[in-house]
Amino acid sequence: MESAEYERRIAARFASFDQDGNGYIDREDFSSAAKALLAEFGVTARCDKGQALYIGAEAFWQGMAGIADVDGDQRVTREEFVTGAVKRLRDSPQRFAEIARPFLRAVVAVADGDGQGVTVADASRVLRVLGVAPDVVPVAAAALDPAGTGRIPSEEQLLAAFASYFTTPAPDA
Repeated sequence: MESAEYERRIAARFASFDQDGNGYIDREDFSSAAKALLAEFGVTARCDKGQALYIGAEAFWQGMAGIADVDGDQRVTREEFVTGAVKRLRDSPQRFAEIARPFLRAVVAVADGDGQGVTVADASRVLRVLGVAPDVVPVAAAALDPAGTGRIPSEEQLLAAFASYFTTPAPDA
């Protein structure tokens, strides 16, 4: 795939992080995502799950900023996201997964209301809240359940899918 096309498709993922649509990703975007997820699942910020989600969001922000905030202004522009984060992570999606792990682990705890694992329906709710395009949500959620059980089988699979979504171009993205 041509480099410009790859970067265009990856830049489209930027909007999922830019929660307030102001043209850059910052700490507040990660806090806003955590707050929205807690509201979606009826979990309070002061409980253990809520605290873990905010701590995970902060860790994810720190990891993202460490990889992509080239000028050190505590904001990641679309250009920094594409040229910094994506180019560094394209060959190592596991590295991206590792900076996301604390956040995703906390998201799973919040979304897993019955303690039996995250359902595909709950994964769809998470994706929608995080700003994934509505036409992509059902496809992305279904891809997390290759066996068709209705549940996401493992944290590792969730991490791999998350990293793949943000570091590789999808045909329709």
